[in-house]
Amino acid sequence: MTIKLLAIGKTDSSQLQELIEVYQKRLQHYINFEIELIPDLKKTKNLSEDQQKDKEGELILKRLAPTDVLILFDEKGKQLTSVEFSTFLQKKMNSGIKQLVFLIGGPYGFSNEIYSKASGKISLSKMTFSHQMVRLFITEQIYRGYTILKNEPYHHQ
Repeated sequence: MTIKLLAIGKTDSSQLQELIEVYQKRLQHYINFEIELIPDLKKTKNLSEDQQKDKEGELILKRLAPTDVLILFDEKGKQLTSVEFSTFLQKKMNSGIKQLVFLIGGPYGFSNEIYSKASGKISLSKMTFSHQMVRLFITEQIYRGYTILKNEPYHHQ
């Protein structure tokens, strides 16, 4: 299985990018993991929130294969502990899927078409974080999940 983290916009902070790369490199010992960034939309001043979500949705759909399993990071998603998340990853690996795609949307969330395509929603917290920080948190949690599955000493209960 491959895990892809798909996100709208680039990471402006070099410090955050360095930390993301640390966990991205660590993950290579466990699974094929990649991050794909979709450039921010240009000229959004005259677009409504729904129009912006629809345009972002079109860009996202172009990057998904028909067999991809799509999971959204969404504030209305299910909250999981790190151990529950590792179990979620194990179940996805056991199911024989080729690629699991985690998606971080744009500033207004996802289009209806993206919600329809998704197999599930996960929430990191009831708090709001910047999309750039969420990339770090997700990458770290995927790494943590694999260390839990391998009974390695990274995670403490």
